[in-house]
Amino acid sequence: MPMLLPKIPPRAPDSHKGDFGAALLIGGSRGMSGAISLSGTATLRSGAGLVKIATPAGCQTVVAAHQPAYMTIALQEDAEGRFAAAAIDSLIELCEQATIVACGPGMGRSTAINELVRILYRDLPRPALFDADALNALATQPDILDSHAGPRVLTPHPGEFARLIGRERFDVAERESLATQFVAQYDVTLVLKGHRTVVADRQKLELNQTGNPGMATGGAGDVLTGIITGLLCQELSPWDAARLGVHLHGLAGDLAAADLGQISLIAGDLIDYLPRAFRELSKQQEKRKLGFGA
Repeated sequence: MPMLLPKIPPRAPDSHKGDFGAALLIGGSRGMSGAISLSGTATLRSGAGLVKIATPAGCQTVVAAHQPAYMTIALQEDAEGRFAAAAIDSLIELCEQATIVACGPGMGRSTAINELVRILYRDLPRPALFDADALNALATQPDILDSHAGPRVLTPHPGEFARLIGRERFDVAERESLATQFVAQYDVTLVLKGHRTVVADRQKLELNQTGNPGMATGGAGDVLTGIITGLLCQELSPWDAARLGVHLHGLAGDLAAADLGQISLIAGDLIDYLPRAFRELSKQQEKRKLGFGA
């Protein structure tokens, strides 16, 4: 029987943006600006007070044009439009100013990115989420997976998870046992994406019950990164932010599919339907509180 979903803390009448966290999202590269833009917008829609996106200089204008409500920071890039090694010191300074850091969407792969991910994963004392190419960077240096200075949330799809555990592939029947072994060894919160996404930490494991095949579309995982990041900004624990974020992500997809159909669903629709998903969740939790069922 699944545990009750956590509630987002209510907002005081005199709240200001500083009360709801400062998220830093790190990602993007030439040709993949959309990934980090989707993550940033989803972070805002999920309640973060302030969102900054650090991206290679060549991507900055594209990322900034996507959403005026977040800030963008242009950093040094290499000849392929990815973060250059010279950007690492600036990124570390930016991380020190953030409440929550999310890293990976659209970032690409290079030796410099491997080093950046290594430093952030190992040394950053605040909660951090690693997705997409940041997971691929971690897979090249598995020796650091159990060496992290703060809470870590990892959100792999099956291919990325296989690389993290040093395998080419695994059977879907192994998902829960492999997830349990992974979090026991590395003390992270794991979101293993797919049909009935697995959310696990060292004490608990749950299978998400929302979502539909229409969400099998490019960018959907980037939206999930933003949702979980926004919830972490509001002081939910990594476990609560992960399981609630996965539920809301799937619920937004279900609401969107009901109106638009599964075939035409795109990642941006998930963001558009997030407000309805939050309201629907709130209604369900209020009914439960009043004793009217789930």
